[in-house]
Amino acid sequence: MKKLYVSNKDESARMFKSKFLEIFTKVHWSVPLFMFIPLISYLLYLAWQAPTLGVGSIVLWIVGGLFIWTITEYVLHRFVFHYQPPGELGEKIHFIFHGVHHDYPNDSMRLVMPPAVSIPLATLFYFFFKYLLADVTLYPFFAGFLIGYLCYDMLHYAIHHAPMKGKLWMALKTHHLKHHFKDPDNGYGVSSPIWDIIVGTQFSSSKEEK
Repeated sequence: MKKLYVSNKDESARMFKSKFLEIFTKVHWSVPLFMFIPLISYLLYLAWQAPTLGVGSIVLWIVGGLFIWTITEYVLHRFVFHYQPPGELGEKIHFIFHGVHHDYPNDSMRLVMPPAVSIPLATLFYFFFKYLLADVTLYPFFAGFLIGYLCYDMLHYAIHHAPMKGKLWMALKTHHLKHHFKDPDNGYGVSSPIWDIIVGTQFSSSKEEK
């Protein structure tokens, strides 16, 4: 079987010659929590203060945001992170966005999105959803969306670096590690394999046996 990684140790390659730019490529796993939990809390506060939203409606919009995140996670991972533009420049761009993670899957400083990526993406998604939804429903919906993102980031780190127990957690870990070490063209879901099953990118039994 072809080796699908460069190193499985907690190490990585340099991405930029500039020390300044290199700083923005690494991030401690806790940083997204400090960044987004206050924002999520504020959005939920705004939703709670809205006179036209009851508790049931808030919960439903949060669940809706979580659901849309699962689709977003799958689409980003499959069609953006795994897309490799042609040419040498395209190869470098792919390496910066996602290739480095497949080459060095256990690099503990490159397992969650760095703020240089997560903040612009969150901003783009916020204004996209703002165009589609009224403010009163946007608050709980986007809170749910960000909760989904945080679950994805924390779970991704845990899969690679935390001892996981329990049938559900081990199933998610096995699913993602198969994507890394057996079949990178399938298994794009990290926090859930549901869209792999629906779309048809779940690992086949024959590949599991091999």
